[in-house]
Amino acid sequence: MKNYFVSLVLASCTILHAQDKKPYQLFDKNGKKVSFEKVVKASLKTEVVLFGEFHNNPICHWLQLELTKDVASKSKIVLGAEMIEADNQKQLNAYLADEMNQKQLDSTARLWSNYKTDYKPLVDFAKANKLPFIATNIPRRYASMVHKKGFEALEALTDEEKSWMAPLPMPYDKNLPGYTQMMTMMGEHTSPNMPKAQASKDATMAHFIIKNRQPNSVFIHFNGSFHSDNFDGINWYLRKYHPEVKIVTIATVEQNEVDDLEKEHLNKADFILVIDADMTKTY
Repeated sequence: MKNYFVSLVLASCTILHAQDKKPYQLFDKNGKKVSFEKVVKASLKTEVVLFGEFHNNPICHWLQLELTKDVASKSKIVLGAEMIEADNQKQLNAYLADEMNQKQLDSTARLWSNYKTDYKPLVDFAKANKLPFIATNIPRRYASMVHKKGFEALEALTDEEKSWMAPLPMPYDKNLPGYTQMMTMMGEHTSPNMPKAQASKDATMAHFIIKNRQPNSVFIHFNGSFHSDNFDGINWYLRKYHPEVKIVTIATVEQNEVDDLEKEHLNKADFILVIDADMTKTY
């Protein structure tokens, strides 16, 4: 009877384990499972965290907020994001200082359609805790100019317009993996200026991160994963502008199973966030 009871308990545990669905799992760059706490500890030891997200994935946005809260509880932090463009910094600052309400921010800044669900919690955390939040991205209209006519198109801008982007001339290496991948993916339907437009965003985000860092603090930056995957993009420009800067990168990927990191994602970042591909999207 005793052996039967033990067997029943073991069988029940096996069934429960099989039914234990996990929406995500974190790994290090070598494919070893790590805890969220390890990501927090690594973030506290660095100067810049690049949190690469999938814009429509709720797990990304939840973990971004949780990481922000946990790091802020133990260190000074500065926040920044691709999702707000540099020429909207004044409006963002006014909102953070309670000089503008949400309705006014909505009508004067170019906020993404998923701002209220996905990024407002981060901005409001900064507001509640009197933290800087930096609008790091180049205004989209100028990236579009680069796409159409190359970096040279930016030279004709006014000094004020140039203040909303990385200093000219922007460094550029067309052979960086992210840019060559972009050309390969688009094939004959693209032009050499497309990765340059991407580079104008990466360079500008890196520029404003470096410009707004504070002593003894952690700058946590939120961006599309493509902008920092493979230690490329923003990461490359950060080291170009400040070779000694310490950076931790987080990449996001989706897989059908989250228990093991697929080989193609190894070394994509210091930490890889694997999310179940069936996860509901925010848009």
